[in-house]
Amino acid sequence: MSDRPVIPLKVKSGKPSPEVLAQLDRHWRSRYLMLAPHRLGFFLAMVLLVASGAWWALVQVSRISDGALSMHFGLSPSLLHAAVMVFGFIPLFFSGFLFTAGPKWLGVEPWETTALRPALVLQAAGWLVWLAGGHIDSVLALLGGCVAWVGLAWMASLFWRLVLCSQAPDQVHAHAIGVALGVGVLSLLGMCLSLVCGAQDIARVFVLTALWGFVLVVYATVAHRMIPFFTSSAMPFIQVWRPFWLLWLMLGAAMFEAAAVWVEYDGPLRGPVAPVWLLVRGVLEIGVGAVLLWLAGVWGLVQSLKNRLLAMLHIGFFWLGLSFVLGGISQFLTLFFESPHMGLGALHALTMGCLGSLMLAMVTRVSCGHSGRALVADRIAWSLFWVLQVATVLRIAAAFPTGQEQRLLVTASLLWAGCMAVWGVRLGAWYGRLRADGRPG
Repeated sequence: MSDRPVIPLKVKSGKPSPEVLAQLDRHWRSRYLMLAPHRLGFFLAMVLLVASGAWWALVQVSRISDGALSMHFGLSPSLLHAAVMVFGFIPLFFSGFLFTAGPKWLGVEPWETTALRPALVLQAAGWLVWLAGGHIDSVLALLGGCVAWVGLAWMASLFWRLVLCSQAPDQVHAHAIGVALGVGVLSLLGMCLSLVCGAQDIARVFVLTALWGFVLVVYATVAHRMIPFFTSSAMPFIQVWRPFWLLWLMLGAAMFEAAAVWVEYDGPLRGPVAPVWLLVRGVLEIGVGAVLLWLAGVWGLVQSLKNRLLAMLHIGFFWLGLSFVLGGISQFLTLFFESPHMGLGALHALTMGCLGSLMLAMVTRVSCGHSGRALVADRIAWSLFWVLQVATVLRIAAAFPTGQEQRLLVTASLLWAGCMAVWGVRLGAWYGRLRADGRPG
């Protein structure tokens, strides 16, 4: 691999003739995954997303099967689930976006897909081995995690090389993402080292650190840059408004939550400091959540409902504010009842509601645009989005002690698995085919 990003061959654009379109190869071929970074990154992410969703649904079903479906675990299933959800398919989706839009932000030539392939394949293969090893042997799972770490570190270095080559005047968003990638690499390394020492509880803390300090930071940074832009493009009467103090607020809140994970790494605080901590954290979370809910309105949540694809983005961002509010409420409930309440509900409002919705919306948008299809959420995409919303509400409801928690968990996991399977198979079929409009890419 060269020291600088490879300059791709320039291909003349222009609308192909009907004769050219008629002669296009319509078959799915693996070599077409190499035509653009998003094709390979998104395809591998879909493979892992579908596999992990089906696996987790199977785990939940096994818990209510009364022994009919017995599953052996070499590691905690909760840790297996959390790690693959944070470090697995999400960074692969990041790769498809960052190595497509990132070079445009930075004004540099993009990497060719061949330069990215080892880093992405290592991550996908590593996390598949992680899931298998979780049932076979913890050493095999650890090996898979280490392989995935090499891939993630490699990917982060490739992105940073783009940043360091850039002369663009505005590199704030790219630098924030680069730092977040560094947090992700260090957190995954910490998780692997914790497992070497047999400390699965500390390994889980590293996973949660990555959720807040890596995944959410990237999401918040991209949302700050792209949601106002997408909204203004579709609705010119709404001006682009994204002051940097909003970005600092979101990044500061994410880093506070990452730090809070370590403050409470051994469980909820006890003693005289506990009420003060819960009160301060609850007030901060509700305050941040209120600002983000207000921001969702300012960015055009109501107006976006007329445009399905845009509405998916805005509803996903709305979940971010709601997750912070729910998190703050959970702190006050813990303060009053002196035991943890609704923490997992707030967590899944973030992961399934915000991150899942934004993932479905953004990946659908990029996939439509780069496959020669109209930038719209058709009936299938729109229906899948609402299945995801139902799954999220059910998962949040499962955090309440109603006596139906396990049934709600099973239903939510099956809805998630089914939704992601349909979405993954559908879009995965696009990535291995030539663009419908005959253009390159």
